[in-house]
Amino acid sequence: MTPHTTNPIAQKEKNSAALTSVIAAVGLTIFKLIVGILTNSLGILAEAAHSALDLIAALVTLIAVRLSGKAPDADHHYGHGKIENLSALFETFLLLVTCVWIIYESIQRLFFKSVEVDASIWAFLVMATSIGIDYSRSRVLYRAARKYNSQALEADALHFSTDIWSSSVVIAGLIGVKLAGASPRLAFLGKADAVAALGVAVIVIYVSVELGIRTIKGLLDTAPKGLDEQIQQAVDAIPGISNCHQVRIRPSGAEMFIDAHILVDPSLSLEEAHTLTEKAEAAIQKLAPNADVTIHPEPVAKLEEKPEAAAIPSQNAGSDEQPKEMQ
Repeated sequence: MTPHTTNPIAQKEKNSAALTSVIAAVGLTIFKLIVGILTNSLGILAEAAHSALDLIAALVTLIAVRLSGKAPDADHHYGHGKIENLSALFETFLLLVTCVWIIYESIQRLFFKSVEVDASIWAFLVMATSIGIDYSRSRVLYRAARKYNSQALEADALHFSTDIWSSSVVIAGLIGVKLAGASPRLAFLGKADAVAALGVAVIVIYVSVELGIRTIKGLLDTAPKGLDEQIQQAVDAIPGISNCHQVRIRPSGAEMFIDAHILVDPSLSLEEAHTLTEKAEAAIQKLAPNADVTIHPEPVAKLEEKPEAAAIPSQNAGSDEQPKEMQ
C-alpha cells in the first residue's frame, strides 16, 4: 500500500497561488466599485459585485486548500480532501446569487427606470486592468490546479477566467453607450450597459452550472471516466498477474484513492507476492500520479471459487450457469 502523505512543497505552492488570488480579488473589487459608483455603470457595478464574490470565493479557496492539506487523523481516515469539493460548491452558490441580482437590476434599467451612464476613460481603464489581472491570475491558478489536481484552485481559476469574458462584455456595453451619445440614430445603444450586464449574468450562470456539476460529482465520489479500464489493462500486462478486478476509485479533493484486487500464483512466497503488488502500484501511479493505492493479492484458484466477486464484468456476462457446472 502506498502511504498517504502530504507534499509540503505542493502545499506551499497551492497556498501561495490561493493567497495571491485573494490579494488580486481585493484590488479588483475596490477598483471596480469606485469607478462603477463614479460612472453609474451597472455593467461595472455588476463586475464589482462579481469580483466581491470572487474575493469571498478566493478566501474560501485559501482556507479550503490549507485545511485539505492536513494529514489523515482518527476521524478522517481518507484525509480532508473533501473540503475542497465543499468550497467549490459554496462558490457555485455565490455565483448564482450574484446572477439573480444582476438580472433583476438589468431588467429594471431596461424596462422600468432610466439611468445615465458615464462611459468615461476611467470606465474603460478599470475593465482593461481587470482583464490583464484576471488573465495573469487564471494562468497561475490553472497551472497549479493541473499540477496538483486541486478542484478548489480550478474553481478559483474558473472565476478569474470568467471575469475576462464578462469584462469584455462590459467594455462592449460601454462602447454602445458612447456611440449612443455621439449619434441620435444610435440612441438605442443607450441601454447597451444593461444588456452587457445581462451578458455577464449569462456567462456566470453557465460557469456556475459547469462548476456545480463537477463539484457534485466530486462529492459523490464519481470516478474519472475510463480510468478503471486503463488500470485493469495496465496491471493485467504485468507478468505474474493473471487478472485485475474490483477496481475502486475514490477522488477526494486533490487526492485520489485506488483499490484493486489481483490474482497471482498461490505457490508464490509472501515476498514474491508483495513484489507483484508493488509493480501493480507503480503501474497504477503512472496513470494516476501520487494516488494512494491499495492492492489485494488473491490466489488464482479464488477466481474459480468466487467468479461473481473476482471476475471482471465482461467475464461474468452470460455465465449464470458457470457456478453450477463447477460444483
